[in-house]
Amino acid sequence: MQDMGTEPRDSLDALISENAQLRSRLEHLEAIVHQMPAMLYTSNNSKKAVNWCNRQLSETIGYSLEEILSLGTDFFKAITHPDDAPILDISQQSFKDKKSMFGGLLRVRKRGQSEWVWLVGLGMPFTFDREGNVEDVICVFLDFSYAIDTGSQISEALRELLRRRNEDVLNKLTAREKDIFMLAARGHNNKEIAEKLNLSRYTIETHRKNIRLKLKVRNTPELVALARQIGVQ
Repeated sequence: MQDMGTEPRDSLDALISENAQLRSRLEHLEAIVHQMPAMLYTSNNSKKAVNWCNRQLSETIGYSLEEILSLGTDFFKAITHPDDAPILDISQQSFKDKKSMFGGLLRVRKRGQSEWVWLVGLGMPFTFDREGNVEDVICVFLDFSYAIDTGSQISEALRELLRRRNEDVLNKLTAREKDIFMLAARGHNNKEIAEKLNLSRYTIETHRKNIRLKLKVRNTPELVALARQIGVQ
């Protein structure tokens, strides 16, 4: 005769075993996330504030997760090179515009240090609200100096990528807009550009407005940041 208590006991043992396996898998995945040679984080796109990061980012930057959370939007201001700060605004806007991925290079500084480190990163939408707008973004960053073992390949890759990016961006502009874009990227104001191109200041202002619309930049710092990304000096 079958023991009536065997089946419930077997079910309980199976659940305990399954729970142990799941816990083991979770611990394994957490170890991978925290020990992988990349900085991972998620951030709220509207607030531009980190809400989670892995241990690698925390140790590389010198801030604990608790400190990063408490700093909110000031975290990126504390670690990012001033010249690269506009890139953060551009990436934020790109996700508002439904872009599926944003990538680039920027400089950060570890807490208490003076030396800037180049990072290469990619971000993509992670969660969405009911209207389909991006809420959180997941990002991964790598210390660019770690790739020093393949220096010649990096140089060649950057030249090729910049060439393609340059073509893609500039092909959106008319010949006149390209001239104005180049001059604006080099720091010339509307009056100076008008004098160089023998045009009215009003005409330059109109062209620059059209350039911003085509390239999806909101102001001159974002335009300059974009120009640097594609290799315009």
